[in-house]
Amino acid sequence: MITAARLWYALVAAIVVASIAVQVVLLFTGGADANSGETGASADIGTRLVRLFLFFTIDSNIVVLVACLLLVADPMRGGFWWEALRLNALVAITVTGVVYAVLLAPNIHIAGWALATMIGLHIISPIGFVGAWLTLGPRPRFRWATVPAAFVLPAAWIAVTFIRGAAVGWYPYPFLDVGRIGLPAALLNAALILAAAALLAVVYHVVDRRVPSLLNEADGGNDGADPAHGPTVCRGSRRRKGAACRTPAGVAANFTFGPRW
Repeated sequence: MITAARLWYALVAAIVVASIAVQVVLLFTGGADANSGETGASADIGTRLVRLFLFFTIDSNIVVLVACLLLVADPMRGGFWWEALRLNALVAITVTGVVYAVLLAPNIHIAGWALATMIGLHIISPIGFVGAWLTLGPRPRFRWATVPAAFVLPAAWIAVTFIRGAAVGWYPYPFLDVGRIGLPAALLNAALILAAAALLAVVYHVVDRRVPSLLNEADGGNDGADPAHGPTVCRGSRRRKGAACRTPAGVAANFTFGPRW
């Protein structure tokens, strides 16, 4: 199962890299942007490149790429900061998929390689990454203290979008375009995005606590997760044999692992 997990995450990572690479090539050749449908006639290449990395789709996929590469190296990795990154990636890529399907796709008409890029970044990546977590886990890992991490990317992206938009008059999405819909409506839409992120973070936390996963201690340990007290906190990403760990409730626990640790 460890090998299957590595292959799954490697495939998702490859799709993200290929999709972004194709999109960059399209920008240099005057092709359409899969995020907006704009072509080379809309702006010079420098401006288009900067705008590309201001789309939440690209930013969320980059976070997913980082998470996938780390999971290829160690599908059983744990620790607070790692789980914060993973939850942030789960929430962000889910928002990407849902917002595109509901709000953007009906108004963007693309074909060819731009369409292939859109499918990779907006459909395959969200389904592949979230599906891997739902199927493989490992669970339980998330704590309530991890939930605020789900807001890091959405909150930072919204702040940059409004600050830069006020300076240059360009916004990546029409539902945040202050010049088109006004500041109150744009702020309301931004608040709705953050509310959706909060709801998703809570849902993922509940799933993490209640739904079993294919990866478990028999596959390499689950960092001492204790159903009664939550995930065990240990020093370092790997525990030494017989290392002492503590649960968030402060309950000491000793775990003895085989030679692989």
